[in-house]
Amino acid sequence: MTDMQSLRIVHVTRTPVGGIFRHILDVAAGQAARGHAVGIVCDSTTGGPRAESALAAIAPQMKLGIARFAIAREVGPSDLTGFLTVSRYLGTLNADVLHGHGAKGGAFVRMMAAPASIRVYTPHGGSVHYGRHTLRGIIYSIIERFLSRRTELFLFESAFARDAASAMAGGMRGIVRVVFNGISEAEMSPVEPRADAADLLSVGEFRRIKGTDVLIDALAEMHRAGRRVSLTVAGDGEDGPALREQVQRLGLAGSVRFLGHTPARQAFAHGRLLVVPSRADSLPYVVIEAGGAEIPIVASRVGGIPEILDSDGVMVPPERPVELAAAIAAALDDPARARAGASRLRQRIGSLFSQDAMVEGVLAGYAEAIRAKFIQSH
Repeated sequence: MTDMQSLRIVHVTRTPVGGIFRHILDVAAGQAARGHAVGIVCDSTTGGPRAESALAAIAPQMKLGIARFAIAREVGPSDLTGFLTVSRYLGTLNADVLHGHGAKGGAFVRMMAAPASIRVYTPHGGSVHYGRHTLRGIIYSIIERFLSRRTELFLFESAFARDAASAMAGGMRGIVRVVFNGISEAEMSPVEPRADAADLLSVGEFRRIKGTDVLIDALAEMHRAGRRVSLTVAGDGEDGPALREQVQRLGLAGSVRFLGHTPARQAFAHGRLLVVPSRADSLPYVVIEAGGAEIPIVASRVGGIPEILDSDGVMVPPERPVELAAAIAAALDDPARARAGASRLRQRIGSLFSQDAMVEGVLAGYAEAIRAKFIQSH
């Protein structure tokens, strides 16, 4: 039977950016520090200099190396070439664990015949956000129902993701476990706002699902009501030009500052209240990080966000700029209450969302799935 103290583990994903990439880097580094041989496979066409820098930094710990291949975002004919290239490479690594992250990484890993490995899938939101009755939702549901039969272990970062994936796949046949994302001890210290900090802060990728446009609409609503609140936006992405145009169109240029991509803890000093206006989310790192930094939070009540905040943050329905504006105003009007909630949330983060617990939980899931496969094969 496989030596559980010295596993050969490969993490496979498409895009080397965002929370999914941070999760992979943290888990991979933690596994390597515990004596396992680890490797990473990801797309070569996205991520830019930041991905290159992050991968170069972790490369010395990756005994199974880092490999990058062209992996398309959308489902299409190029997936056949991508799958064949990735599967051939993975076949040379003699891995005990093939861990696919995101829809594409999960599909590539689970399509492989891997008699000597366990195939692990973590969606990280991804396909579970597609409506079950949309064309994409129907396509992904068919794919997931097939691939579910080829998955020894499902690891979810939130109960929301687990339940959504189960509904999409019509149930899951492998072992199913929820392991929360986690942050390090160094990220558990409070961050104080700068003297010139804006009233509000948004941190994240510029994609429609993240809802930054909803926050800008809420800001405009507050300005129309005579409350000239300021906002700092940290991030970048495909919707950047549209967001800047929206700010100009609504006459908010003097009240909105775009920082560009900024590490979360560095960005936290630029605002007094973090707003997370997501249309959908699984278990966003920025909310966990802000909780560790003791930053007051107003967020959409979507996905796994309630699992993080519980009663220690303010939540509103998504895509409701008027309600979002009201919640923001209430938090700004009672800063003592907002700070007290942030203090309680920091304690909650420390007890439930630690990086060590995340790494150990993932490894425990692997061990359970390996034992189950060994028993079935004998």
